[in-house]
Amino acid sequence: MALEIRQSLKLTQTLIMTQKLQQAIKLLQLSRLELLAAIHQTLENNPVLEEDQFEEDQPETEPPLSGDFAAAVSPPTESEAGDGERSAFEEWNWDGFLQDRLMPSVYGETEERESAPFENLSAQKTTLKGHLLWQLRMGELDEEGEHIGALIIGNLDPDGYLRTTVAEIAQEAQVDAARVEEVLQHVQGFDPPGVAARDLTECLLLQIKFLGLDDPLIPLIIDRHLHSLANKNYQAIARDLKVPLDQALKAAEVIYNLDPKPGRRFDSEDASYISPDVFVQKVGDDYIISLNEDGLPKLRVNSFYLEMLRGAEKLPEATKSYIQRHLDNALWFIRSIHQRQKTLYKVTDSIFHFQRDFLERGVSHLKPLTLRQVAEEVQMHESTISRVTTSKYVDTPQGVFDLKFFFNSGINLTQGDQIASESVKEKIRQIVHAESPDHPLSDQEIADRLRREDVLIARRTVAKYRGMLGMLSSSKRKNPGFLPRSQPETPSP
Repeated sequence: MALEIRQSLKLTQTLIMTQKLQQAIKLLQLSRLELLAAIHQTLENNPVLEEDQFEEDQPETEPPLSGDFAAAVSPPTESEAGDGERSAFEEWNWDGFLQDRLMPSVYGETEERESAPFENLSAQKTTLKGHLLWQLRMGELDEEGEHIGALIIGNLDPDGYLRTTVAEIAQEAQVDAARVEEVLQHVQGFDPPGVAARDLTECLLLQIKFLGLDDPLIPLIIDRHLHSLANKNYQAIARDLKVPLDQALKAAEVIYNLDPKPGRRFDSEDASYISPDVFVQKVGDDYIISLNEDGLPKLRVNSFYLEMLRGAEKLPEATKSYIQRHLDNALWFIRSIHQRQKTLYKVTDSIFHFQRDFLERGVSHLKPLTLRQVAEEVQMHESTISRVTTSKYVDTPQGVFDLKFFFNSGINLTQGDQIASESVKEKIRQIVHAESPDHPLSDQEIADRLRREDVLIARRTVAKYRGMLGMLSSSKRKNPGFLPRSQPETPSP
């Protein structure tokens, strides 16, 4: 059978994502802070769009924030303007309009402007590298030594560890490795103690040297038994070093009080604050849902450009096309924001229709919930529910939560019902916090306790949830008697 190329016509339907549709989907999945940034960016790029800062002082003839703008952009009727009257566009004082928008004199403005109050200026945070460079400059090293020291400090990670080798620094500085080692020992004497170490053992030994501890058992444990110390296997330490158990416990207590990450006190990352998108407040016996619109600009179309379109026959075609294009984009942007807010409200209301017990009694009473259940109730697609709950936070009487927190898989109960996985995690957290420090519960014992509460769960599932909660195994949670419960369990970088 011979093969040949033929042309044929075929009629098909395809879904095309227009630019406006892509913009609406993008706005839907933005967080509140990202939406605020997008609004300000659009205000800068679109001259037709403006912020309504004095909405209550505007005359009634001003175009509203939302609604039908067709009447606003239509030409005036005969009753609005007679034959002998000139339009507002023709009477516009262009000289005054431009004069009001001229940039003021830079020098004159600078002479009269007062500086900001000193207490309103933000202080610069002290970083680890800045703190070390200050000590380096205050030292007695020569120019070559300061250059090597700056290279060492520049190769420290946020925890204060040196993440390169002496040979690489020597090659970069074009000096001998012995010279780099000498400067490294000088830098290791800086504050905080233990900085510029190459591994955890060296970091802890530097801190022991700084504290001036003369117990020979402590360096031995650090050098040879960090793994046993992390596992709290004190019997193995005492047996290998041939010392009494209580002496090994006292030495371990000193090591636990050391800082395995000396640079973390200079963490330069700013705290991330959550701005809730939705508020849920209890009023009487009901819960009221309200969107957080505090700080969001109220948008409207600039009346000057609408007035220009009323006299569109006197405008050049390029100017008319420019204004009309930006007007369409402005109207679509306003509608997209309104649709986003409306969708967010509907989805949040549906979520708490299923999770009302959570609002009343907390995390332990969460119910299993899927995107499909919410999508069917609000009559939207699951992908829309996923987008609208992305990076959105809700302020509830139980605290601030991510909207995706309320979608949980279910775990079977003995009566045939189901319980949310987050509720099971909360039960595991409560069981571990209530256990005896001297006799921590194993994963199997926790699973048995949950079964007595009608929760059918396997031991491996308990271990999985315990790991997700950041809790150690029972052997590592055991308290030898001298450690506080808040003490770090594993001294690892």
